[in-house]
Amino acid sequence: MNRSFADHWKDYELIDAGGDKKLERWGDIITIRPDRNAYFKAVLPYSKWLEKAHFVFEEESHTKGKWKSLELEAEENWDIVFKDLKFNLKLTRFKHLGLFPEQNINWSFVMENLHVEDRFLNLFGYTGAASLAARTKGAKVIHCDSVKQVIQWGRENMEASSLDGISWVLEDALKFAGREVKRGNKYKGVIMDPPAYGIGAKGERWKIENKIDDLMSMASELIEKGGFLILNTYSPKLQEKEILQLCQKYFPQSKHEVSTLCIKSTTGKVIEYGVLSRIIL
Repeated sequence: MNRSFADHWKDYELIDAGGDKKLERWGDIITIRPDRNAYFKAVLPYSKWLEKAHFVFEEESHTKGKWKSLELEAEENWDIVFKDLKFNLKLTRFKHLGLFPEQNINWSFVMENLHVEDRFLNLFGYTGAASLAARTKGAKVIHCDSVKQVIQWGRENMEASSLDGISWVLEDALKFAGREVKRGNKYKGVIMDPPAYGIGAKGERWKIENKIDDLMSMASELIEKGGFLILNTYSPKLQEKEILQLCQKYFPQSKHEVSTLCIKSTTGKVIEYGVLSRIIL
């Protein structure tokens, strides 16, 4: 198994992990939240975690819950910075704070491989970190997500980062990509961060293992010669071997980098976050 490790940075640190939870620092705020990938034993005792943390997430179901404040003066809304980007963090009932910090490995890749006037497409774009990274290089950015609230969150991050000019598309990512193929549009870079599973606005069920072929097929038609694709898959039903086979099927003449995305905690524990694929045409 190949591994790619995302780094900590000044405003983010995975302090410790274990017992199906992780202890993280976001700027000056420390949180405890669930993570099924932290199935091992933590280094620090949980009592030490509670001494450090400002907020702890308490699960009410597999996907939802509520945050409990351990520090009365802590704000529930704050900013952190990555390079020149500023992100507004919020405590959501889905345990997320508006940012997937392991993705910083991809934000840096985007910044290093895009230039002024390059076209960049962010599918399943969430709150826009990769879109902002591309825009800092002067790229023409289209950001697509089907959730209105995260589109608005992304706009707020763009404005906080003193950027503008991103095209925000509120739509099903798969359908939008299909129309872009029909229109003949091409991009220097495409990033796809599809959920492992979910239910759409009209009740339709989404499972990444059933859609991955369509996504890869469309991506192969959207990327221009010399461009790149970044694909993140979080489903345990899609392993490195299967993703590599899809890369070889749809991008036979391209360079493929397929690995398990990880972060190592300050205490030395490693959390795996799914498969990261990079394809360079």
